Amino acid sequence: MDTETQHTERDRSSRPSETGDTRPAKDPGERSRFALASRAADAVPGGRITLTVLFCLVSVLLLNLFVAQPFAIPSGSMEPGLRAGDRVLVNKLAYRFGADPQRGDVVVFDGTGYFGNADYVKRVVGVGGDHVVCCDEKGRIQVNGRPVDESTFLYPGDSPSEDSFDVVVPDGTLFLLGDHRADSSDSRAHLGSPGGGMVPVGQVIGRADWIAWPAGRWTRLTRPAAYARVPAANGGRG
Repeated sequence: MDTETQHTERDRSSRPSETGDTRPAKDPGERSRFALASRAADAVPGGRITLTVLFCLVSVLLLNLFVAQPFAIPSGSMEPGLRAGDRVLVNKLAYRFGADPQRGDVVVFDGTGYFGNADYVKRVVGVGGDHVVCCDEKGRIQVNGRPVDESTFLYPGDSPSEDSFDVVVPDGTLFLLGDHRADSSDSRAHLGSPGGGMVPVGQVIGRADWIAWPAGRWTRLTRPAAYARVPAANGGRG
């Protein structure tokens, strides 16, 4: 047996090539992916630039459908916090994994069949089982017997409500009010409509988490502390 020849061939396979190229050989699968991308780029007008733009557009579309959606504030019903023309980012995952809207959340919802054929933005004042009353002897809204101090977000000069109401929110629905009570068509205005002014949780598109535009108003929207001491409808903590 020619052992010298065998040894030489074996050594040659583990040594750098005679050209001095020490780079590892490319994986065949990687070469195939590059070739596929190159063929795809050659097949469309504009080549790689067009593919990059298409990829970005698809990514934005997927984010818009499943993660976050921009929403233009159409009116002054949520002033002073949100002004007409503001753009907010709506967190569409906020209530997707077992979490429910909480009192104080600002939500965007589809009002079709309940408020009107449009999307609306309002603040959650009552959740399923809550007893919401307006107003007590000091002019405050009460939720489950606890008065709520809305002064930190209510429009200056507005009262909590010019209209009296006394409602129990059905399970799986929400009682929603605008912060500019004198300029908001909300649950109060639809108490006699189908659904009694309540909006099913399933109609909620998401929670408004950020003011994204104008740039000078960029800020995070947080749940006010006013609702923190409200007891749950069953007598527990809210």
